[in-house]
Amino acid sequence: MKNTWLINFLTFACLIVSGILISGCNNEQKPAIVTTAARPKPVLMAPFRYHKLIEVSPGQDYDILSWGRGSAKLGAFEILHSDSAAAKFSTTTGDLDGIIVDVFNTDMDLDGNPEILIQTKTNDTLYNTHVFAFEYTNGKADKLDFPKLTEQQKQGYRGNDSFYVKDGKLEREFPLYTGSGKSAKPNGQKRQLEYGMRNNQFNVHTLSKDSTKVNTAIKPVVQAKGTSSKLVKPTPEKKKKKKHRRHHSDEG
Repeated sequence: MKNTWLINFLTFACLIVSGILISGCNNEQKPAIVTTAARPKPVLMAPFRYHKLIEVSPGQDYDILSWGRGSAKLGAFEILHSDSAAAKFSTTTGDLDGIIVDVFNTDMDLDGNPEILIQTKTNDTLYNTHVFAFEYTNGKADKLDFPKLTEQQKQGYRGNDSFYVKDGKLEREFPLYTGSGKSAKPNGQKRQLEYGMRNNQFNVHTLSKDSTKVNTAIKPVVQAKGTSSKLVKPTPEKKKKKKHRRHHSDEG
């Protein structure tokens, strides 16, 4: 009798332990999935409107900002250069008509001195792009004259420029329009220009083949005085009139 009771007790104890183990396995916690939310873009406090950080090299940082109160399109820009290694800091400022679209860092003349290029857009519907260019040498900013479009390069131009850096050069492209004023319409073509620099002066090359073929009228050829007229063939009408005059002359 005692043996039967002991066997039942052991059996019941085993069932309890097995239940606990099974319950523990079923309730094993799975690792929590951690989701990282994208950091929101910092909001600039007034009077600042634009900011971009360019890291040229470790310890060489350029913060480009635009700022101004009372107008959304007039103001000023500033370039804050931080030389952390030498603990030197400088500021370059200028007047701004329009908004900053983008900022680029280049070394087009390969002299080891970075160039900071600020692309801006104005309200002018015809020439609405301007580029402020500076080269930094030993922390000092030298202003560079960015070349304006020539008469040939401006044919069909109505703004909407795109800039980008490719193989150390500054590339520029914009759509071409046919017509003038508000009636001008895009013709599906683009003009591409490439900017380089030598001795702190820009040079520009036209990469597209249509530079001189947009809105170019064909001018009539005017014969210069003193040149032979034998190359100009008379029309049949002129031949008939000349023959008629000769006939009247013979009758007289």
